[in-house]
Amino acid sequence: MFIDPDDGQPYLPTPAFFLAGIDIYDREETLGEELEKLDPNDPTDREKIIVKYCLPTRKTYRHKFLIYKCLKEALQDETYDFQSLLAYDPEAFSSFPDGWDEMENTRAFFEDIFRLATVVWKNDLQKASLEDQSTW
Repeated sequence: MFIDPDDGQPYLPTPAFFLAGIDIYDREETLGEELEKLDPNDPTDREKIIVKYCLPTRKTYRHKFLIYKCLKEALQDETYDFQSLLAYDPEAFSSFPDGWDEMENTRAFFEDIFRLATVVWKNDLQKASLEDQSTW
């Protein structure tokens, strides 16, 4: 099991990781206004959102590999509820742009994340895949 060097705890990612870059909580006037100009239902805008906001991370290549792998597993599960990841929770310190909780096809959004991560993170994913993950 991979132990996160940042906190010393087992690293157990979920597909929600990819939403951190579009969380506008306490950034409504900056990031929120930027994202309001983009439509996550439009494939061209969706690609811009993913490349600019969902994929950039300071995480290591090992983190990326595990995040990618967890998304792949979620996409293979036909019953995985991607919509619930965008659901508004008044108790949480996070929020998404208006209307994003009603995205037409959240599975397509995450399928595009997976497709683009395959390209953008290619070198990191390859590096991690060549290692023995049981030694992490």
